[in-house]
Amino acid sequence: MKALLIESFGKAPQVTQVEDPETPDQGILLEVKATGLCRSDWHGWMGHDPDIVLPHVPGHEFAGVIRELGKGVRNWKVGDRVTVPFVCACGTCPTCQTGNQQICDDQFQPGFTHWGSFAQYVAVHRAATNLVKLPDSVSFESAASLGCRFATSFRAVVAQGKVSGGQLVAVHGCGGVGLSAIMIAAAQGATVIAVDIDAAKLAFAKAAGATYLVDAVNAPDVASHILELSKGGVHVSIDALGSKVTSYNSISCLRKRGKHIQVGLLAGSEANPPVPMHLVIAKELEIIGSHGMQAHAYPEMMQMILEQKIAPEELIGRRISLEDAAEALTRMDSFEEKGMAMITQF
Repeated sequence: MKALLIESFGKAPQVTQVEDPETPDQGILLEVKATGLCRSDWHGWMGHDPDIVLPHVPGHEFAGVIRELGKGVRNWKVGDRVTVPFVCACGTCPTCQTGNQQICDDQFQPGFTHWGSFAQYVAVHRAATNLVKLPDSVSFESAASLGCRFATSFRAVVAQGKVSGGQLVAVHGCGGVGLSAIMIAAAQGATVIAVDIDAAKLAFAKAAGATYLVDAVNAPDVASHILELSKGGVHVSIDALGSKVTSYNSISCLRKRGKHIQVGLLAGSEANPPVPMHLVIAKELEIIGSHGMQAHAYPEMMQMILEQKIAPEELIGRRISLEDAAEALTRMDSFEEKGMAMITQF
């Protein structure tokens, strides 16, 4: 099969021919129809993820068609249209037994622990736990956009943040995660404040549902600006980027008993950000992590899509080829993409 192959961390990947993945027992072989390009893939390419063993095929946001069933797979058939969460679970560990497959004790992640979806085919283990059937009206591109950024944001906003109508929500960073969070929070009835350093991304954020836009270049004290704008702070603040600055600002702009949701990955030199613990104590703030979403939780999100309350396909920016992705991956840290880049040509 054709795949984008990383042979050295930080050096340009190549599109080449590699062996097709084997179909695992209790799993499937999926023909990839669409796969998103995410900043997490950039972290992997840079060598920030200890699970990655070279040579490696990245890609963890994908949707496609089942081409082969592994031994023991039931309730699925060749030709089914499916997607998967970016955290694939074992289904049997103590954590999975509590329903929290998104932080499974024995998780696997295509594109990180295993070869991923920047290829014509990808192997998916443990089909019974991880496959999500796609309604016919949901496109492969829309479904692929759910896998990491949108589903992660959905859980962050709905399950972790418990955002509801009348609340104020700040979203720091208007990339794929941030735009998703903005759209979902607005659909929940919240008033959203979007923060970024890029005017074009802020315009995209407004189209996604943000009411207020904060240009962090012209408002260097972002937290104070949001505190003033919101008349005392927001109920929920989401760091959708993952940096020392955005994490600190997100906590600092909360009102009393507010919630900070950390979604953006903090890796490399950003891994240990300062925390304004004096505010956490004085305001009784909550600091909450959010890491993906379980396959069994997808129906609520799918129903909102079917009811046209949220429209993830509107957040897709460019549609590119696998060859284009080789360069686009290396440029992810420049934050040039407006919306999600989606690989649709293999």
